[in-house]
Amino acid sequence: MTPENKAKYDAKEKRIRDAIALKEPDQIPIKPSPAIFPVLDAGYTVAQSIYDETLEIYKEAIFKYHHTFEPDAGIGVGNNYAGQGPLMELSNPKNMRWAGMPGHLIDDNSIQQHIEYPFLEDDEFDQFWTDRTGWLMNKSFPRSSDTLAPFANVHFPVAMGGTRAVAAAFSTPEMKETIQKLWALDEKAKEFEKKAAAFAKEVEEDGYPIFTGGGAAVPFDMYSDGLRGTINSLADLYERPEDVERFIEEAQEMILSNIRAGKGKGDGKFIFMALHKGMDGFMSDEQYEHYYWRHLREIIETIIDVGKVPYIFTEGKYNTRLHFLKEVPKGKVYYHFETVDMAEAKRILGDTACIAGGLGVKIMNFGTPQEVRDECKKIIDACAPGGGFIFEPACGLDYCSHANVEAMFDTVREYGKH
Repeated sequence: MTPENKAKYDAKEKRIRDAIALKEPDQIPIKPSPAIFPVLDAGYTVAQSIYDETLEIYKEAIFKYHHTFEPDAGIGVGNNYAGQGPLMELSNPKNMRWAGMPGHLIDDNSIQQHIEYPFLEDDEFDQFWTDRTGWLMNKSFPRSSDTLAPFANVHFPVAMGGTRAVAAAFSTPEMKETIQKLWALDEKAKEFEKKAAAFAKEVEEDGYPIFTGGGAAVPFDMYSDGLRGTINSLADLYERPEDVERFIEEAQEMILSNIRAGKGKGDGKFIFMALHKGMDGFMSDEQYEHYYWRHLREIIETIIDVGKVPYIFTEGKYNTRLHFLKEVPKGKVYYHFETVDMAEAKRILGDTACIAGGLGVKIMNFGTPQEVRDECKKIIDACAPGGGFIFEPACGLDYCSHANVEAMFDTVREYGKH
């Protein structure tokens, strides 16, 4: 890293660290999630980026974005599946669509689309609790991926069959083909991880700190997203609360163990958590406290204990949950809000946690540059005094115009000096 890039890197990192510690930096840090905006702004399609395994398209787009707008955090590879098209084809998920995929089921400039459906059916709970491996192999795997479809027919006899029976089960033509695909998938994934690590290093050498250090999830979100789906998980709070309770307690131990295993690695990095099912109105306050918040709070505290920063991305409206979010160690947590009264968030959380977000998608996508500037100033006036504020739009930039992104950055840089 050149001395100039090191100075730039240090200044950007300090702004972010100061804001999280509830201090006033030299200027308000700004670190939007650019999402697919850099790719589109560079003149490429999302599909082209996803299917460019060299990562040269994504590299050109990200470096142009960095050098044009000078955000206070760098962007690595991963959010938008850059370079992962062939990898996704080997994975062949049933619950996802991506730009450029075979059949072109979505537009070549679409962000990825996730399809929610239950992996765990109503009549499978007994098997789920008593034969998890059998359920995963015969039910969950085939439902998640066409590549894993042959696992539906893998069964082992109760009578002794030994190695021969196992060999036979995995030696059908379908399973042989599946195993070959899984080997190829593993090799391609390892190759991609090396490229992604090299890309991240190059970004940081250019003077842009990357704060990403892993992810975690609230156990109820795992239950809802990965097993039962939104509607079923809500019904289960009333119809089978014992199963919900059993799963979330089991998952909590696994999550905390994984976080603790990372102690001493990547100190100061952010552990990202997207809160999918905790929004206003999905649960009562009592349900939120019992099924959601007590686990989230323990996860937050554990992330802090291992020397990292909880970066909590609240999806949906979160106005009625703000008083819960205050119950965390001061100057250690970073909350991002999608749809919240930012002035109220500042009032409740301003002396406890760093806040970000609030600049809506509608203004960024469809407003004029002047409307963007006015809204940025409104948010800064409400949230910046006293420190503890990082400027971020509510969601990824995605389809915003260049002019509106420019207006956002310019306003924060000019109006947001302390």
